Amino acid sequence: MANTSTRTLRLLSLLQTHRYWPGTDLAERLGVSVRTLRRDIDRLRELGYPVEAQRGVDGGYQLAAGAALPPLVIDDDEAVALAVGLQAAAEGAVAGLAESSVRVLAKVVQVMPARLRHRVEALRTMTVPTGWGTAAGQAGVDPGALTVVALACRDDEQLRFGYAAADGRRTERHVEPHRLVCLDHRWYLVAYDLVRHDWRSFRVDRLTDPQGAGTRFRPRELPAADAAEFVRASRRFYVQPHRVEVLADMPAATAQRLIGHWCTIEDVDAGHCRIRMTADSLDWACMALGVLGTDFRVLHPPALLPHLRDWADRFHRAAREGVEGVEEAEGSDGPEGSDGLEGSDS
Repeated sequence: MANTSTRTLRLLSLLQTHRYWPGTDLAERLGVSVRTLRRDIDRLRELGYPVEAQRGVDGGYQLAAGAALPPLVIDDDEAVALAVGLQAAAEGAVAGLAESSVRVLAKVVQVMPARLRHRVEALRTMTVPTGWGTAAGQAGVDPGALTVVALACRDDEQLRFGYAAADGRRTERHVEPHRLVCLDHRWYLVAYDLVRHDWRSFRVDRLTDPQGAGTRFRPRELPAADAAEFVRASRRFYVQPHRVEVLADMPAATAQRLIGHWCTIEDVDAGHCRIRMTADSLDWACMALGVLGTDFRVLHPPALLPHLRDWADRFHRAAREGVEGVEEAEGSDGPEGSDGLEGSDS
């Protein structure tokens, strides 16, 4: 049997992984009697954890919300995710949380085992923040692969991986990794290609089986101000960005709160503001403008107007067909009221 302190921490971890535990199951997982389990539950309550008990033959325990937040027990992957998320908030991804995020991050990293600090530092120091997309998810990227790449960047270790180009052509790459960049919901690796003898940016979701080659290298000078600018320049080579300007029927302060991380906003008068943004896709501009929840007038570019009409038509059809579908379903007595969608690919 584990000592009391170890067992108490194990009990807390179990209570945090399930909403409700039958008492007998919990005692069996801990390898103790039901009577000992009750004493351990009382010990948690003395430490400030609000553990609720349900009595009877099928009785059990669950954690409830308390008046104050007690210490939490998290596993290795959760600790890494917490630290990386706090780092994103500390860099300003969430307005007003930067200072407190730095304090919490310092506490978490300070008590982390060396093996976890190794992983967190690799992801944190080898990632370049680039504005609103920084806090976005990894868009299909395997976290294990991302960590391997980050470690190679941090340790100046050559990296090998398979890569699928946009046209589907697959090649094997041998590179000197420089930095990871998160931009518009995607991760990119900036690296010097040792076969092509030139700098390249690689989408990490297109990498397969990245592995450190075991060879260290002396970092080269990047031909750009930083890795984020290099990725932006590489993307501009393929996609000409759209410069969007609109006049919105709302105060600049309100628009700033809603989409200020992604745009430049200035007052026109008390009830109107001018919004400027640069986007690789007009769909992104439509989405951002839709968040405003107010009327606006497009000043530039003209190409945005038919794009907005297309969005409006699709939303109108979705709203109309959705209502009609609900009415048909409510008036149907059985399968005869179905739309016969079985086997559809859409």
